[in-house]
Amino acid sequence: MSSDAIVEVKGLTKVFPVYDKPHYRLMQMLFGGDRRWYREFTALSDINIVVRRGETVGIVGRNGSGKSTLLQIICGTLAPTEGEVHVRGRVAALLELGAGFNPEFTGRENVYLNGTVLGLDRAEIERKLDDILAFAEIGDFIDRPVKTYSSGMYVRLAFAVAIHVEPDLLVVDEALSVGDEAFQRKCFARIERLREGGCTVLFVSHAATTVVELCDRAILIDHGDLLADGAPKAVISRYQRMLYAPQERLAELRHQMKRERVEGKLAPLESSVEGSSSEGSAAVSRSESSIESYFDEGMRSQSEVEYPRQGVTIVDPHLELRDGRRVNVINAGKRYVYTYGVMFDQGVAGARFGMMIKTLTGVEIAGSVSALVNEALEWVDAGTTLTIRFEFACALASGTYFINAGVLGRLNEEETYLDRRIDAVMFRVMPSSRRLSTGFVDLVDNVDISVAAGIQITS
Repeated sequence: MSSDAIVEVKGLTKVFPVYDKPHYRLMQMLFGGDRRWYREFTALSDINIVVRRGETVGIVGRNGSGKSTLLQIICGTLAPTEGEVHVRGRVAALLELGAGFNPEFTGRENVYLNGTVLGLDRAEIERKLDDILAFAEIGDFIDRPVKTYSSGMYVRLAFAVAIHVEPDLLVVDEALSVGDEAFQRKCFARIERLREGGCTVLFVSHAATTVVELCDRAILIDHGDLLADGAPKAVISRYQRMLYAPQERLAELRHQMKRERVEGKLAPLESSVEGSSSEGSAAVSRSESSIESYFDEGMRSQSEVEYPRQGVTIVDPHLELRDGRRVNVINAGKRYVYTYGVMFDQGVAGARFGMMIKTLTGVEIAGSVSALVNEALEWVDAGTTLTIRFEFACALASGTYFINAGVLGRLNEEETYLDRRIDAVMFRVMPSSRRLSTGFVDLVDNVDISVAAGIQITS
């Protein structure tokens, strides 16, 4: 095992027996022999990974892909069917809710139990106890049986113990997702401190922004296969591509990713990537800057609502680059065009056109109309087709968004919607490790720090 490798996985395969009926398990034990009373499920297949000291590695993949199984084998709670796993140093793990706790014991008793399991003696635990309790913030519940705890309290106490054993390797499954937002921020701040102290961190997350901001490297697993291992943004781009891919294209995508991994490159997927070519793809940079805007054909709005049309039809709303190429996976800081056509089946007075960007939960983020009410198009003849273009600089945080499209006009001297599409276009902003702003929209373009006159700072 390499001196700087803290985790080394070689040829790891894990196969589980699956019994279609409960009594088949007993039949296998009594009369198995050459006959199998079960079928096999391969959770992991020939996985090879090296995690070096001080790295923070995020593992991503769809539900059931084998991520948790991999972590359990690394931590020693599961045995591999084939292959080898070598781990160096003290390991602290949060694999699942309540793991390592005795539900009949109080929280305080479980701190001693869990700390001992993680390699601390009683004197060390007592020395760290106040810090553990302060971090967990569960108050008087510390002296109550943990079977009375909420899921959030379980995680608070388990994480508090894990980070105070000063591990060489911290392994975190999706347990932190049950904590409230304030506690999650507190946990990730502490993980950052552990990283700075040289701790290696290995964790599973579905939050793309967290992986890009926190990790040095990311790994994509799907159906037990290692599909990608490299720069977080490049790996996250592939993971999100799989999430939205049509079912009939998944096998093709998986095959392409496996081929790229074997060839030792993390190239943009297909020729739909901005600026790519068959020659350029082979030499693409592995850095996150190489992932440009592209069109993901599997990412389509499933929540579109169409208003009744009144003589007007909105046609083909979509996002595109300034040169006309369609995209729906974009980067913050770049310029894009939201465009749609409008067909007029009848003459319309006072026509105006609009758009609105919304979050997944429907919060309106930003929008625009083509003109003020008194500056609307005075008249549009029947049979006319117009192209509407809203050019904008993307200042959005990473995440998934929707865009509306609408046409207003005067009917009986009253302005009303002649056609409207809610959630007409779905798009995704890729995460960036260079983003300094918080919230949905980046409004600040300069930050100035200066020493105020007359104020002295003393230590």
